[in-house]
Amino acid sequence: MNSKNQIPSLLEELADLSLSEALAWVAKRFPGKVAFSTALGQEDQVITHAIFSDQLPIIIFSLDTGRLFQETYTLWADTEYKYKRKIEPFFPQASDVESLVAKQGINGFYDSVDNRKACCQVRKVLPLTRALQGVDVWVTGLRSGQSANRSSFSLLEWDEAFQVIKFNPIINWSYDEMIAYLQDNAVPYNQLHDQGYVSIGCAPCTRAILPGEEPRAGRWWWEQTQKECGLHANYLNKQN
Repeated sequence: MNSKNQIPSLLEELADLSLSEALAWVAKRFPGKVAFSTALGQEDQVITHAIFSDQLPIIIFSLDTGRLFQETYTLWADTEYKYKRKIEPFFPQASDVESLVAKQGINGFYDSVDNRKACCQVRKVLPLTRALQGVDVWVTGLRSGQSANRSSFSLLEWDEAFQVIKFNPIINWSYDEMIAYLQDNAVPYNQLHDQGYVSIGCAPCTRAILPGEEPRAGRWWWEQTQKECGLHANYLNKQN
């Protein structure tokens, strides 16, 4: 039975487990083959706390695009200091970035949607592809309440683009549940959240949101398209 066909039975096993129990169960079921990608957002910090506090054998990695906020790097360092564990970095290939900037300019992603997607491809999607090599289960911090785009995501999915099971352990958590968890466990978080930044990505592509805007409105704020970069392409595949 391949990984995709296992999803229905895996869902039954995970149905009534807590966050920590579910992560531990998946780590045991797929030993050495589970990895969590963190962008160091609030959702991600919830999962990082659960993994590091319980010393679960799950790799935690982050995609350093080279254009993150300084506050994000500070949180990265603070998180490693608190838990005494390392977050594995994945960078874009230097030659790819050089070619991209030579073609579209240092801030060419503002000029068109195609340019922006090309930048995301080089700085995020290709490094993620490397990070997921040899991985059977990709753990994410996705929540259905983050945007309309993500409301159809489920606890377990097959990601066709990366050929892995995608495990979204807090997909059904509310914003209030997430904040309560962070506060109850004294989990460090990005100080930009206190300045109106909800979803935080690269510095040139992220702004604080305005009252009444959806959580991801501050991402690629100059565009009127779906607020996704291509990492979670299974959503886009469902729509095509």
